[in-house]
Amino acid sequence: MLIRERKAQETAREYALRVLRENIISLEMEPGSRVNENELTALLGISRTPVREALMELSRIKIVEIYPQRGSYISLMDYESVEEARFIRLALEKEIMELVCQNVTDEQIKQLEENIKLQQFYIDNENWEKLLETDNEFHRILFVIANKMQAYTLMNSMMIYFDRMRSLRLKVVKNQYIVDDHRRILEAIQEKNAGRAAKIVGEHLTRHEVDWSELRKEHPEYFK
Repeated sequence: MLIRERKAQETAREYALRVLRENIISLEMEPGSRVNENELTALLGISRTPVREALMELSRIKIVEIYPQRGSYISLMDYESVEEARFIRLALEKEIMELVCQNVTDEQIKQLEENIKLQQFYIDNENWEKLLETDNEFHRILFVIANKMQAYTLMNSMMIYFDRMRSLRLKVVKNQYIVDDHRRILEAIQEKNAGRAAKIVGEHLTRHEVDWSELRKEHPEYFK
């Protein structure tokens, strides 16, 4: 399990929730696996109450299943949840491309370029966890440029389904297209071509449809 340091001003519940989310997305906590509350509280150095509160919050979005007298389990992957999360993200990211092309500065272009270089470094070194982080950061920067961070925060609450699938895809498919797509998106932004940028975003966020059968074949135990 990946255990991060607790952030300043972070409550015990927020800390437990963040650690759980990160481990579910990275597949350190595998779909279908049981959550050991005693082990988790010991590793985090907090009481059981905030851990249970975090599990209850995750159960409300159906990423954790809680069974009385039996314990808590990480939900299996299902296509409908992944697809709904992707739909929300696709709609928002295509919509902000006009604002991104209008507002982007030279400094932000450099920031995106540096991000893409990091992505390539992590692909070359097969560091899939860091690749997913920098991938997410690339898209977060786009919302910053568009000045739509409230929309990003709302979208991000649903992304655990999609990000977990993306994490599995990175480990199974190991495809270069992530970086290539981001380079093409950046080129379109530099050209102020919002229509082309939105089109590439659409292609980028629907590639999982091609990979889905391969993921199920490789890890059938992860899926409903």
